[in-house]
Amino acid sequence: MSLFFAAGSETRALSPEDLKQGLFRSFDALGPRHKVLAVPPDITRFHSRAGEIARLVWEYYGDRLACILPAVGTHMPMTDGEIQTMYGGIPRKLFAVHDFRNGLATLGEVPAPFVREQSEGKLDFSWPVQVDRLLVEGGFDLILSIGQVVPHEVAGMANYNKNIFIGAGGAESINRSHYLGAVYGMERIMGQADNPVRRVLNYASERIAGRLPVVYALTVVAGDAVRGLFVGDDIKCFHQACELSLKTNVVMLDRPIRKAVVYLNPGEFKSTWIGNKAVYRLRMAMADGGELIVLAPGVRQFGEDAAIDALIRKYGYTDTATVVRAVQENADLAANLSAAAHLIHGSSEGRFTITYCPGHLSQGEVEGARFRYAPLRAVMERYDPTRLAPGYSIVDGEEIFFVSNPALGLWAHGGRFSASGKEADSWQLTHNKR
Repeated sequence: MSLFFAAGSETRALSPEDLKQGLFRSFDALGPRHKVLAVPPDITRFHSRAGEIARLVWEYYGDRLACILPAVGTHMPMTDGEIQTMYGGIPRKLFAVHDFRNGLATLGEVPAPFVREQSEGKLDFSWPVQVDRLLVEGGFDLILSIGQVVPHEVAGMANYNKNIFIGAGGAESINRSHYLGAVYGMERIMGQADNPVRRVLNYASERIAGRLPVVYALTVVAGDAVRGLFVGDDIKCFHQACELSLKTNVVMLDRPIRKAVVYLNPGEFKSTWIGNKAVYRLRMAMADGGELIVLAPGVRQFGEDAAIDALIRKYGYTDTATVVRAVQENADLAANLSAAAHLIHGSSEGRFTITYCPGHLSQGEVEGARFRYAPLRAVMERYDPTRLAPGYSIVDGEEIFFVSNPALGLWAHGGRFSASGKEADSWQLTHNKR
């Protein structure tokens, strides 16, 4: 097990040449590889700099880069335009499409007693270790998993083996991992490198899928700056990236937010499935009785596929207890546990209101999903995202907190968040209090 490259700082930005040197040094250390598969994220992780890294992989390996499989998970497949935007310059013929419902290989399973223990007795099922068949049957001598480490609602911190087992995983593994995290409690997971979902993924890596030749290239990004690059084939690179991400991607506030306005870029956010980052990335920052307004000009649907979209429309976003009860009583939701988890993630748990202002959904559709509705044009005239600066502002005599892209971090206040098991107040004194 090796850590091939590690560079990161809260204050230093890695240049394109730094990224190139770090990656090429890592590939040199790996030795000759003859058939390479790259597994980067999709357009919803555009800011990860995965496109730039993938181009460097292609530059280094040339014809030995045999395939690129975007880790879309349950998201819609990337369009040609999205591939061009994110991965322009790489031949289109190299890109394959992951289907989380078909074309899978099951390598084994994490046993039910282990999952039961991690869920504190709430769940009683095993966890199938499923990956795209291409990873197993493609004959690759290097699977390069590319992505950004940032706080995440399901796995605590995004990426590492999540990119393989969920991003390139199957419906059952995605369903059960998402539901495990949601039932355990999202606030207990977000920003934590060690948590029940990650322990299940690590069990799969260490005991079941060890024969896959996976190497991880992980970035830490803050705004437009790459703060870190970590390349390795075990958990060391992930832990180092997590430490840096906590310092650069978590915005700790000294008081809860009474009114937040979040903007969703239409090129990136087309569904509430993705757009609800506005909810769960700010949930630990919102005051009881506060209001969250989501400006969503590109949102046109709820789920990323028709089946999940229909379930969201049927049940709506609501609190954990209500969703758990619905799973117990309804076979359709029980068969799609990731949708059930998403209903929890997109809820305020009754603490604050959520007002969606979508570009392509009607008032009836939005209210049917249990959000409040407001017309986009009128709200954007009042809260113009091109004129608001991130953070606190005064608009018409009212204080608001503006977030220009919820995908870039996690916002919290000390009463609701602690890192690595430390008390929130201690964390605030030693890490980036803002």
